Amino acid sequence: MRNVEPKILYFGTPVALISSLNEDGSTNLSPISSFWALGWTMALGLLNDAKLAENLARHPECVVNLPSPSMWQMVEKLAPLTGKDPVPELKSKQFKTEKDKFAAAGFSRLDSQLVRPMRAAECPIQMEARVLSRHEMGGRKLAELGGGLVAVIEILRVHASEEFLKDESDHIDPKKWSPLVYNFRHYYDLADTELGKTFRA
Repeated sequence: MRNVEPKILYFGTPVALISSLNEDGSTNLSPISSFWALGWTMALGLLNDAKLAENLARHPECVVNLPSPSMWQMVEKLAPLTGKDPVPELKSKQFKTEKDKFAAAGFSRLDSQLVRPMRAAECPIQMEARVLSRHEMGGRKLAELGGGLVAVIEILRVHASEEFLKDESDHIDPKKWSPLVYNFRHYYDLADTELGKTFRA
């Protein structure tokens, strides 16, 4: 074993596109790969200077859109874009301002049912949510990136494409559905081979 200091600790995490409400009522679309769920509650990891963090502080609603692996190039088009104008100094070398991220990446808008931010129509799973709380995160290396926070959200409604469901049930079929995975700045899908199932000997 060797001591290492990778720039990021994304050990294969799913990608989500978060819809949030801009100050003018339009919808911003932000790719993230720092999030996890417990039941129907999720924690979103955000940098403090992100437009998403600003939007959630002002309007505590969002949509968690899950793209399929085939959409990785669309997601990557969002990577260098920010809804901030001007671009924060720490991001100025890599990012540029884009007001219409949906169009820039080739996604279509779809009205939500319970929240104001719009959904990304092409994403096969879309989850409408409200923000429960926001918490500042510490850490020296995170501070070097401008600091960050955790937004705790509650999922209010889940929309899923029928092609990924098991028959007529509410269960998403893992043999049909694979998330887009971000593994140390590389995009992957899940392997096709199932290793096993929880709660089964």
